[in-house]
Amino acid sequence: MKKLILVFFLLPSLFATGQDFFQWDKIQEIKIYFERDNWAEILTNMKRAGKKQRMSAKLVVGGQTYEQVGVRFKGNSSFKNVTKTGSNKLPFNIEIDYKDKEQALPGGYQKIKLSNVFRDPSFVREILAYEIVRKYTYAPKCNFAKLYVNDKYLGLYSNTQTIDKDFLKDNFGDNDGILVKCDPEWGVKVAPSCKKGDKSSLMYLGDNPACYASNYELKSDEGWSDFIKMIEVLNEKKEDLPKHLDIDQTLWMHALNNVLVNLDSYTGRLSHNYYMYKGKSGVFTPLIWDLNLAFGGFKFDGNGKPLDTKGLQKLSTMVHFKNNNAKRPLIVNILKNPLYRKIYIAHIRTILKENFNNNEYKTRAEAFQRLIDSEVRNDANKLYSYESFKANLNSSADAKGTQIVGLTELMEGRKEYLNNHPLLSTDPPVISNVEDIHFDEDVAIQAKLEGATGAIAMYRKNKKEHFIAYKMKDDGGSNDESMDDGIWGCTVPFHKKGQYYIIAENEKAAATFPARSSREAIKIKE
Repeated sequence: MKKLILVFFLLPSLFATGQDFFQWDKIQEIKIYFERDNWAEILTNMKRAGKKQRMSAKLVVGGQTYEQVGVRFKGNSSFKNVTKTGSNKLPFNIEIDYKDKEQALPGGYQKIKLSNVFRDPSFVREILAYEIVRKYTYAPKCNFAKLYVNDKYLGLYSNTQTIDKDFLKDNFGDNDGILVKCDPEWGVKVAPSCKKGDKSSLMYLGDNPACYASNYELKSDEGWSDFIKMIEVLNEKKEDLPKHLDIDQTLWMHALNNVLVNLDSYTGRLSHNYYMYKGKSGVFTPLIWDLNLAFGGFKFDGNGKPLDTKGLQKLSTMVHFKNNNAKRPLIVNILKNPLYRKIYIAHIRTILKENFNNNEYKTRAEAFQRLIDSEVRNDANKLYSYESFKANLNSSADAKGTQIVGLTELMEGRKEYLNNHPLLSTDPPVISNVEDIHFDEDVAIQAKLEGATGAIAMYRKNKKEHFIAYKMKDDGGSNDESMDDGIWGCTVPFHKKGQYYIIAENEKAAATFPARSSREAIKIKE
């Protein structure tokens, strides 16, 4: 009865806030009410204590009231650096079910994470990056929100979905697996007996969980042994890696971080800002997180000095791999596999084609800026000037002493560099006429391939399983019609919810069908 009453109670809020709390063109209005006037001092002390304590408050969203939510400040640089300036526009983490575990926003969302747009005068880096990333991999939703505390306006924030049980259920179909947040707890020392690693880079440090606890946070009740086993295989038994890690989704993460010059990530100096989840599929999948510094907002690739604009535009597609950086095994050890390396480049090609060569990214950035223009102008607490907001779409702008490269300034140069890159200039195979033919207990998967020397069908029983490779041939004996006729085929076991995608390669390049591969896998026809 309690759940039925709750659903009815929340219906007015559902209609007031639209179909989704995170719809991009809806600027949410969020109001927090604390009983204590010195709430900011209390939250600051809690944050500095490092215990992630929360302060109880009342929350109003879309006219609907939520009692006894839990509030704390969040962030690292976006908290510490902004605090030093004396600004009160600090980032917030709000837990809706802090006291009442049945309490949630429409859509079942139980947390609100508000970022203060630190080092992004354009205001749109995070929402734009997440929109692009979600086309290819599992990633949070994001939009904008106006925040009031005790009826005092704090300003316009970016509002990002949290990676929690609801997120996992929506994206993976299960949420009771192993979830690990890969983000160092800065300043915490590990035992002298532990090997020295490098932040959350997945270097193997032995089988003692204590040696990983300062750089990885286990969010599930258990799972250290599985997580450490995956790390061991990544570093020492690479041929077994597909049994422990979703290779395709990992390649998408690397390709996205690289094209979007998202260096505040695994790719950059700090090697952090991602999650790992192992659910019913039996393999770990990386999840991109915290994109506020995408598009060159962070300038360190982990190989020395900060990059200037030219360096950001020409960030190597093979950063860390080309110098065999042992501190980045998730890049180096995967790209050592020639096929994986070709797929990675194919994913870069797809991201370029679908977002940058057609200028879609610019169209979307302009739409976001039009949506929030008046809100930015009227935000008395914004970290950077309105002039910087207008300028930073196309040119570098000042962010309190730091020059942040303009979005189009960066990406026009980057797409020119990538489109002329030798690895991307090589013609990949062409995949067409893809079909699956069901007979008895098997399915024949066929495709016409041009310019291919090898092919694989990646197949899984259903969305909750991981993909398994089946070699395709053009030999006349693999459900492929005739030998050397350009029709390649293989046979897989029939499952009503089966899904597949195809990888074709030649000596220098690869292609996938669909282009978004595992993200848009083809459902088997019954």
